[in-house]
Amino acid sequence: MTDTDFVTATRTFYDSVAEDYAEQFRDGLAGAPLDRAMIAGFAELVGSGGTVADLGCGPGRVTGYLASLGLFVFGLDLSESMLAIARRENPGLRFEQGSMLELDLPDGALAGAVSYYSSIHTPVDQLPRLFAEFHRVLAPGGHLLVAFQAGDKDRHHERPWGRPVALTFLRRRPEQMVGLLLGAGFALVSQMVREPGPEEVSQQAFLIARRP
Repeated sequence: MTDTDFVTATRTFYDSVAEDYAEQFRDGLAGAPLDRAMIAGFAELVGSGGTVADLGCGPGRVTGYLASLGLFVFGLDLSESMLAIARRENPGLRFEQGSMLELDLPDGALAGAVSYYSSIHTPVDQLPRLFAEFHRVLAPGGHLLVAFQAGDKDRHHERPWGRPVALTFLRRRPEQMVGLLLGAGFALVSQMVREPGPEEVSQQAFLIARRP
């Protein structure tokens, strides 16, 4: 699968299911105290004053939560349908369309970056490129939060909510992701793996890394 193939497939999938997805996961953070704790820890590490990017922001729920913690944050996503929801629900925040693999940002522009379940459609051979791009746009001392489903068995979704689309959600081993982050020049700050919640089928992993 080429860059264009997986990027286009991801955009098409989320454009089709955006409203269904946003409704299904409307209260996701409300019932996830450990997830919120990792986000709050990330926010405190970043501090105030710098710009934070929520990369692959979807409907903007994490973007809004980061803003509520006092961060100057904007969201970026491939899907214009997801961005329409994000703008509707967070009228005071900025949301832009774009690809995480080719960020329209100068080197060292960000104090923090978040990839909250947004790397899960990037093929493993493209993850070094993705993490190198995150490293490029972070200022020295900047922090990165990466969240993803942990495991070895990918999950394929065919016609979700009856929509005529399909996409594979890629599982990763935490140690694999840590190795890739270290290879991209990051230093690991923290990692958490929690057990699945009532409506989840896999462990959930959260990594915080720092650009030295």
